Amino acid sequence: MANNRRRLIGRVVSDKMQKTVTVAIERRTLHPVYKKVVKSTKKVLAHDESDAIPVGAIVQIVESRPLSARKRWVVEKVLSVAANTASEEQGE
Repeated sequence: MANNRRRLIGRVVSDKMQKTVTVAIERRTLHPVYKKVVKSTKKVLAHDESDAIPVGAIVQIVESRPLSARKRWVVEKVLSVAANTASEEQGE
């Protein structure tokens, strides 16, 4: 049985909360007058039950019921993890 929930791909920009990550969703659209590609970014909060997804990881998120005041997405799967993150470089 297939569900009709929206699925988006984005980059984790913050993991400072417990069981929550901030995901930046980037869209590229063509400007109607100037015909230039314009990037726009939206940040959403997503539930991360494992609490182990690092900053910089590319994740797929899926729509869900409201989990808190601002959290309406759940991390479905991690597509790739960044090899070198800023926090790892500072720790060495």
